Amino acid sequence: MRQPFYNHGMQAATSDKLAQWLLSSIELDAAALHVGRYCGPWRASTSGQAQASFHLVLEGECWLHREDQPPLHLRARDGVFLMSDLPHFLSPSSDPHAPAQPQTMRALGVPPAPDSIGIACGIFSFSGALSPLVINSFPAVLVCRNGDAALGHTAALFDMILAEGGGGPERPTPLIARLVELLFFYLIRHASQREALSAGLLALAQRAEFMSLLDQMLASPGEDWSIARMASAAHMSRAAFCKHFTDIGGVPPAQFLLRLRMRLAAQRLNAGDSVEQAASHVGYQSHAAFTRAFKRIVGEQPGAYRRQLRAA
Repeated sequence: MRQPFYNHGMQAATSDKLAQWLLSSIELDAAALHVGRYCGPWRASTSGQAQASFHLVLEGECWLHREDQPPLHLRARDGVFLMSDLPHFLSPSSDPHAPAQPQTMRALGVPPAPDSIGIACGIFSFSGALSPLVINSFPAVLVCRNGDAALGHTAALFDMILAEGGGGPERPTPLIARLVELLFFYLIRHASQREALSAGLLALAQRAEFMSLLDQMLASPGEDWSIARMASAAHMSRAAFCKHFTDIGGVPPAQFLLRLRMRLAAQRLNAGDSVEQAASHVGYQSHAAFTRAFKRIVGEQPGAYRRQLRAA
């Protein structure tokens, strides 16, 4: 079968378009749990809550300790996002066995001692049909470095979080969580452009053999995307296509198609389409079949989802 011609410029443009759309499909909900200052031989962790978490160093420095990993030095305006519930802790020492004592977090407004650190810690979760598949593209830990020129704009976010964190350490303002979400999206966009991704939907979007297929599916989700047609578009046999797609994307192609269609249907409902219009756009002629598929992926029936959007 004759291969389609793509020059490098076309490939880069298509890959970037797909990556940006996939990144936009991530639905993030962050919650800042503690924003304040530690002094002395302290130790802090957000592990054990069955959620992803973050630590942002606002002032001072500390070390991140993880099992079977070297200590990671974090300075002011550095941050770490742990993409799942990983055992870890932060401390002022590079020695994971250094003694620590229970410490009460103080308000950031308290004058800093020479060995103190200002820090924001919290948890976050992902929702949305494609979010878990996109997140799987990234490493287990994402690090935001103050010295990285490509992340220079994030310094302003750290400053705003510091400015908003002057209240009680245990009851931070909700604005901090929104600033953390913005910081996270800056970081994952940076990572998607710099990292050589080996798995997840972003990795698929970077592969020439899948790039055209994903672009076509995104543009025309309502067409009859059988496994045979998808394999043909990727210029592979059915068996090779299913294996490579699943190995890289982390999900079988039919399951990806279902999630893609429900994500696009949710977008159409959000834009004001009726349930019937959204269903037709993604290839469903049966209202009952669409309702079952939508509830399975999104978690609620499309009519209720649309009413909730209109009431918001």
